[in-house]
Amino acid sequence: MKVYNTLEKKLEKFKTIEENKVRMYVCGPTVYNYFHIGNARTFLMFDVIRQYLVQRGYDVNYVQNFTDIDDKLIVKANEMGVTVKELAEDMIVNYFEDARSLRIKDAITHPKATENIEQIIDIIQGLIKKGLAYQGGEDVFFDTQKFYGYGKLSGQNLEKLESGSRIEVDRNKKNPLDFVLWKAAKPSEPKWDSPWGEGRPGWHIECSAMSRRYLGESIDIHGGGEDLAFPHHENEIAQSEGLSDKPFSKYWLHIGFLQIENKKMGKSEGNSLMVRDLRKKFTPLALRFFLMSAHYRSPINFSDELLESAERSVERINTCYTNLQHAIKSSAMVSQNQIETKNETETVKRVDSLIEKYYTVMDNDFNTADGLSILFELVREVNTYLKEGSNINTLNHMQTAFETLNFCFDLIQEKDSKNLEEEIESLIEERQLARKERDFQKADAIRNQLLDKGIILEDTPSGVRWKFVE
Repeated sequence: MKVYNTLEKKLEKFKTIEENKVRMYVCGPTVYNYFHIGNARTFLMFDVIRQYLVQRGYDVNYVQNFTDIDDKLIVKANEMGVTVKELAEDMIVNYFEDARSLRIKDAITHPKATENIEQIIDIIQGLIKKGLAYQGGEDVFFDTQKFYGYGKLSGQNLEKLESGSRIEVDRNKKNPLDFVLWKAAKPSEPKWDSPWGEGRPGWHIECSAMSRRYLGESIDIHGGGEDLAFPHHENEIAQSEGLSDKPFSKYWLHIGFLQIENKKMGKSEGNSLMVRDLRKKFTPLALRFFLMSAHYRSPINFSDELLESAERSVERINTCYTNLQHAIKSSAMVSQNQIETKNETETVKRVDSLIEKYYTVMDNDFNTADGLSILFELVREVNTYLKEGSNINTLNHMQTAFETLNFCFDLIQEKDSKNLEEEIESLIEERQLARKERDFQKADAIRNQLLDKGIILEDTPSGVRWKFVE
């Protein structure tokens, strides 16, 4: 397996610190609002990566934090007339509702910044003791010029970084690139006691503290959106490695930007799309499919047309799987020749080759775009076979392949198959009775009713057969 390491700017063989175990930390949301489709791509893609690692036999300890104290939270809470804690707790509930609708699985641990104040203070004290941090005014800053290698993740030197984006201007800093570790309390803001007076943690320090507490000093994978590489992840490296003198994360993975109608998404463009709103227009599985349809490092463009196409793709996958399930049940119930012909053997070989291709492309830096293409190759293979074949062993082999290729994509819409089949069989019986009584208008109406449900009927000498529309 190979992954692209942002730190080294190249594909590298994936080898964990501890055999068959992955310690993985991903920067989660700042919970002052619902999360948008760009955030969703980051959260979903890292969950897909996590699930694929599980599929490959790794024991994954996955941590994704909640930033529940921040300037944005304070401003929003004041606007709403609620406390920061009330706002954060409400938005965390909303996060899980939206994330789970997209089938993003919960992390093993979802720590909050406010629950790790003691750990944050301990790290800051350690950095001051090592001469890497200093008190400026009532705040505490990290001294970037004292950390050798600052800028190695973003690949820039200090002079270039000083003219970069998102640099906080503060007259209490020794250097422009120095960043705050502890902010002195302002009136009416949440605050905690510290050796430097009442205040609250800076943004960057919280992730170092939570990763260290729940995963240890060195981890295997650290991830987030591409926009976090600098300064957030750069600063995490400086804090964590400055304190421990050990590599912080072996591999750094970053998700590419999402655009809306070929424009960068953001407040300035007025085009931020919240998952909460998109769920009213598109099915969650269509959103999930769309977000996986490009390689995670590549930019992806959002449009209604692409989501409509994703809806059709998900429907096609599910129709094929449902037809396969029905064929397996029908084949198991009917006595028939189950001899495996040359055609059966060749079909199984082609299916096996698709499984091998799936692992090959996913082992190459988690290429979900090619992985989904292979899933559609399997859909075509199954649809072709179902037109003539009915060997139970071949059908079961196809089902196993389907479930293998869908393991981390998770696009199958679970249905209450028992109730659905009972309803279908009842309507077929009603139609047969209508035909017997020569009430062809009613019989046709029932056929059309089933067609509206995506079910077609075939009148054969041995009785009525039904299947879902391909």
